[in-house]
Amino acid sequence: MNRTEILDNVESLFEDAGFHLSRRCCTKPHCFDFVARREDNLLFTKVQTNIGNIYEKDAYGLTTLSDAFHATSLFICEKTRNKPIEDDTLYMRYGVRAITLRTLEDALFQGFGPLIEAGPGGYYVKLDGEAMRKERLENGLSMGKVAEVLGVSRRTLYGYERGLAKASVLTSYKLASILGIPVVEPLDLFQPIAKTEGFLATARRIISESRFLRFIIEKLRQFNFTVFQLRRAPFDFVARSPMNGVTLIGAIAYEEEDNFAIKTEEIVSISKVVGAQPIYLTDSDNIFVDSIPLIQREDFKKIKCCEDLMARF
Repeated sequence: MNRTEILDNVESLFEDAGFHLSRRCCTKPHCFDFVARREDNLLFTKVQTNIGNIYEKDAYGLTTLSDAFHATSLFICEKTRNKPIEDDTLYMRYGVRAITLRTLEDALFQGFGPLIEAGPGGYYVKLDGEAMRKERLENGLSMGKVAEVLGVSRRTLYGYERGLAKASVLTSYKLASILGIPVVEPLDLFQPIAKTEGFLATARRIISESRFLRFIIEKLRQFNFTVFQLRRAPFDFVARSPMNGVTLIGAIAYEEEDNFAIKTEEIVSISKVVGAQPIYLTDSDNIFVDSIPLIQREDFKKIKCCEDLMARF
């Protein structure tokens, strides 16, 4: 399947699973294709047919959005180089999860995520350490005995039982045989991923080329907003207010901007799914839009506090 066919299938899976989807983002290359929500589960999703063609800047954008909205992100891929990637397997690219279409289908309709995680040097699983320890004690098996049969050290087995270490697929088979119970826990695709130092360092280096956008972000931060800047999205920033829980999705509106009407529809659609207030800011007197509040540069300069800004909506 080509990218469009995969994307059609991904959207259908989410809709059939009861998710509410935003409009597909297509005005220009973005770090995500759409956002989907079902109750408290919020996902930003990007289809990339070849996992090797995932761009770090797209992963950074997805990670930023996940942080801004307490969401999670997924790449949906089908192959690496010239061969398919494995189903029921979780891959990671620049800190973002990547899975196949079949793995997504199983997670949405079977109620469990993949069992295997691809990592440096092989494939690994997350062990149910508490169940292992309970079964070992109930059968009168010492840690030393199980470690000996398994062919690992007591320290390694201790790490398995305490959730401090992942095991190889072969080791999980041996453990299941020794203890007589399933020992592998499915991986949760909806669990947000903790930010890494690399992500935080990149975030600190992001400086907008637009002086107007830099001014907007600086002023919002003076109002105690937490601001997340985006480069590959229909909007330019996300801002969270600590006062009233309001989240803004903001973009600069330019004169003679290509696909401005479609971009506006994308922002409105995304805002509805994530529960945010869209806002346009502009330094032009010749832009008019009905569906999103529009604030002129000079008017924005006059805003003195968060309450003044909120009164514009």
